[in-house]
Amino acid sequence: MLDRLAALLRHYPVEARLIHAGRFCREQAYTEATGYLHVLRAGSIHVRSDVHESWTVSEPTLIFYPAQARHVFVSTDDCHTDLFCATVGLGQGELNPLVRALPRVITRPLLAVPSISATLDLLIDEATGAHCGWQAAADRLFEIVLIQLLRHLMDEGQMHTGLLAGLSDPRLAKAITAVHESPASPWGLETMASAAGMSRARFAAHFHAVVGEPPGQFLSRWRTGVACTLLRRGKPVSVVANEVGYGSATALGRAFRAHLACTPREWLGRQRV
Repeated sequence: MLDRLAALLRHYPVEARLIHAGRFCREQAYTEATGYLHVLRAGSIHVRSDVHESWTVSEPTLIFYPAQARHVFVSTDDCHTDLFCATVGLGQGELNPLVRALPRVITRPLLAVPSISATLDLLIDEATGAHCGWQAAADRLFEIVLIQLLRHLMDEGQMHTGLLAGLSDPRLAKAITAVHESPASPWGLETMASAAGMSRARFAAHFHAVVGEPPGQFLSRWRTGVACTLLRRGKPVSVVANEVGYGSATALGRAFRAHLACTPREWLGRQRV
């Protein structure tokens, strides 16, 4: 069975940390340089942000900010709001193709995502109980909720462009998943089209229309992002270059300059500051 998220999450692991659980009866600004996932279980909140219009949420809802986006919640029902919040990271921030592809904010009523209900029940139990290890358990459960939300977004087919749209397309998903699984393979337009079971011309046009960039640019960007992950793990530049499909450190350097405007070593040095 094709797992469209396995390689993506292996190279860009999801991380979450619970920061609020239970009653919410104040105004709170969320300003950290990270994403956020909020679960409104009961009550009502008013949401303000520079990246979207203000609105009031008055039914149980998931509110997901994939990347940094300052937002403010204001309780509107006299401390009857039940809210659970976590910071979330999708790995390498803006380099992650998911972060680039997703809207600045995603909301889904809990009734529209019934597959998440069992995980939410476990999350609420851990976050509000006095169990040993509750913080670690709640963090992991928030990560599972996020993965289930990504799965839901693919399955509902409402992402019309970007990576999730590509992974929602039965033919493109085969090629994208193959590239994700094996970035070092000698990919070209012909081999990617073959993986999708399409002609070169049709594949190139369809890929660009759905994913939002040409296949070659997508491949180069993916390899560069994977290279960043491997560099942060301590692998030498020359080894990383081979593991992501470039024949030399020089070729990898050209890709880094194209996508990140720096060399691999310069990029790594910035991460250590």
